[in-house]
Amino acid sequence: MAQTLRVNGHEHVVDVEGSTPLLWVIRDVIGMTGTKFGCGIAQCGACTVHLDGNPVRSCVLPVSSVGNREVTTIEAVGATDSGRRIQEAWLAVDVVQCGYCQSGQIMSAAALLKRTPNPTDADIDSAMSGNICRCATYVRIRAAIKQAATGKIAVTQAIPVTAIGGRK
Repeated sequence: MAQTLRVNGHEHVVDVEGSTPLLWVIRDVIGMTGTKFGCGIAQCGACTVHLDGNPVRSCVLPVSSVGNREVTTIEAVGATDSGRRIQEAWLAVDVVQCGYCQSGQIMSAAALLKRTPNPTDADIDSAMSGNICRCATYVRIRAAIKQAATGKIAVTQAIPVTAIGGRK
């Protein structure tokens, strides 16, 4: 069945069953592979995307429930102010180790900064609680979010922002 989606500002008509999780449509049908599969039960956060600016777990979200809402993936989050700041802070603080969870972490952090520009530790804990990092970079994740919130980001590496989860 044909579904029409708006992903990163572009319309995509996809021929999939309505029950197909949005994650697989984004990755396998549209071809944007920055959003990751982690657990398949909405517990790890690796598959986080924004739906009208709100973080959602795409591994359990049926594509039929998306409707006319805007889907934003890691490939486009850097086009938003909060997304750009969090990606730059991620580099400055050197958050990434294995990198697998990073796109979901960044998506959750960007949504947090958009809704709470100056988050407290409790705000960060609440917003990031559904994102698991096997490498345990939680201290650096918190530091990056705080740095992005202040706007005082000193990127020390010449790495393109697309290197953290996005495509060129």
